[in-house]
Parts: sequence; C-alpha cells; structure tokens
Amino acid sequence: MTESPAVRPYRPEDREALDEICVRTAHNGEDSRPHYADPSVFTAAFAAPYAHLEPELAFVLDDGRGSAVGYVVGAADTARFAERFRAEWLPLVAGRHPAPSGPPATPDETIAWLLHHPERMVVPELAAWPAHLHIDLLPEWQGRGHGRRLMRTLLAALAERGVPAVHLVMTVANKPARAFYDRMGFEEIAGVPMDDSVVCLGRTTGDLDRL
Repeated sequence: MTESPAVRPYRPEDREALDEICVRTAHNGEDSRPHYADPSVFTAAFAAPYAHLEPELAFVLDDGRGSAVGYVVGAADTARFAERFRAEWLPLVAGRHPAPSGPPATPDETIAWLLHHPERMVVPELAAWPAHLHIDLLPEWQGRGHGRRLMRTLLAALAERGVPAVHLVMTVANKPARAFYDRMGFEEIAGVPMDDSVVCLGRTTGDLDRL
C-alpha cells in the first residue's frame, strides 16, 4: 500500500534525490548531463546550499513511498544568505568546483563562476523582494499541480517569518517555467540589471488563496 504524493519538509536523507532532481532539470528545465562535464556544479550552486544553510525553508514532493521527486528551496534574506554561502558553504565545495582562472570558457566554468560569486545574488533593485527561491520537479511529475503545492508551502513559510516578498531569476529560454510562474502570480521586475538571457520575477508572499 502506498500513500498519495505529499509535500513535506526536507530531510538529510533526501540529499541524493535533491541533487538528481537539480541535475535533471538544470539545463533550461531539461537534463543537464549531456551538456556539462560535471553537472553536479548545478546542485552545488542552486540546490544543496539552501538545504544546508536554511533547511527550514526546504521542502520536497514525496512520491508517497518516501522518495523526493521535486523540491522548493529558499532564502529568507538574500544578503544574509550570500554572506553565509561564502563563509560556510563555499569552502565545502570549492575543491571539486574550482573558480575559473579567467573568463569562463566552458559551460561548467560558467556555473562555477556563479558558485564562487555569491555576492551576485545581492542586487539593490531587489531590496523590496528580500527572499529568493528555486523550484524543480522531475519531468514526469510536472503539470499535475505539485509545483503549485510546493510554491504555496514555501510562500506560507516565508510569510510566517514576516518576509513580505520573494524573487527568482530564470532563463528566458525556459518557456514552460515562465508560464508556471505567471500562473503563480509572479511578475517581471523592471529595472533589474540582468543579462538578456535571464529575467527576474517577483511576488508577495501573501494572497495564497489565488494559487
């Protein structure tokens, strides 16, 4: 007998699944493994540090048998998170993913550069959206309402902590993700200095009845 899929808090034993979900969705929403020599650089930059530094804001979609098949992770205070990322997280992973010696020359080095520059997350124009998040589900679990449940859970947790708004940065090429965020009430934040390949979206942590 198996139970229904459910959102629950992240547990340390979910780490391997968290890494796999991140790697399988990191390339514009698709599997990054054909495109990167060591795609674990993605989880080192965009998934694992959140579970390590702010586990109280990490939630997974459990398939009903104990396995995580999706997750949402967040940081309540982006500036503080960036400080802790450099001081507490980067020393744990820098050896496997060294910083490029010059301008990034490969896809792996591009992500490694992001890993080694957590201060990039702190953008003055985003002060009104102090939190940020990452959300991913395995392809076979997408389009079934689970992403909405994960998003509601994180937004509620942020609201309980008095965080008024949250932002995210996504690649323009990931059209399905943009459609999902539009449905979740996220809107493009104007005036944020970003590369043309990405867009910054934000929303309040309230009004969950609309989700």
